Amino acid sequence: MSKTMDINCDIGEGFGIYSLGNDEFILPWVTSANIACGFHAGDPTLMHKTIKQCIQHGTAIGAHPGLPDRVGFGRRAMDLSATEVYDIILYQIGALAAMTRAEGASLRHVKPHGALYHMAESDATMASTIVRAVADYDKSITIVGMSGGRLVDAAEQLGLNALHEVFADRVYLPNGTLASRKQPYALISDPEQAAQQALDLATDGTVNTTHSERIRLRVDTICIHGDQPNAPKIAKRIHQKLTKANISLKH
Repeated sequence: MSKTMDINCDIGEGFGIYSLGNDEFILPWVTSANIACGFHAGDPTLMHKTIKQCIQHGTAIGAHPGLPDRVGFGRRAMDLSATEVYDIILYQIGALAAMTRAEGASLRHVKPHGALYHMAESDATMASTIVRAVADYDKSITIVGMSGGRLVDAAEQLGLNALHEVFADRVYLPNGTLASRKQPYALISDPEQAAQQALDLATDGTVNTTHSERIRLRVDTICIHGDQPNAPKIAKRIHQKLTKANISLKH
């Protein structure tokens, strides 16, 4: 029996007349999509269009809620109360879920974006608040969070399904966290290098770090960032490399 793996990608991150990423060239190679919900990126028309594209490709649809910070693309931390975090999560999930339902599909997962994702990993209250917002909307929705992190732990404690996420196109630190984007080496843009990292993670759950140490992570889904120029090539190469290794790609 072949091993199975989910490949997810952050998409739908343009806005109005501004486009970002090459979603139509990425979707054929991934199994799950995290769609921006209008706060850090995205708008109603783009959200609806992206949902339709996902349905066309048989890609699982997920919400990618972020902080209300378009200028910083949701990658700058904000000082928000638990009530504010709960409300922005529920608001964004509801918007994407309504459009998904109108197309006869359903929302499969929620993955926080950018700074919100990392804020949840550094603050247990933040993590539990995000999970509570999802659970209050629909307990059948899966939470996607950093492998071994606070968000997946909070989801599992509340009885929600959780996927431990790793990254094909980011550099890891020895403690299992990601190198800061402020560092020039933080992003892996070479398709072959990203594909090899994805293969290593999918087959034995290990990854090289900045200090040449090899660490082990739990791997349920592998992420590709759709906003980098090489994203379509990376997605295609990962698909090819994992398929060749007899790994079945499915959500």
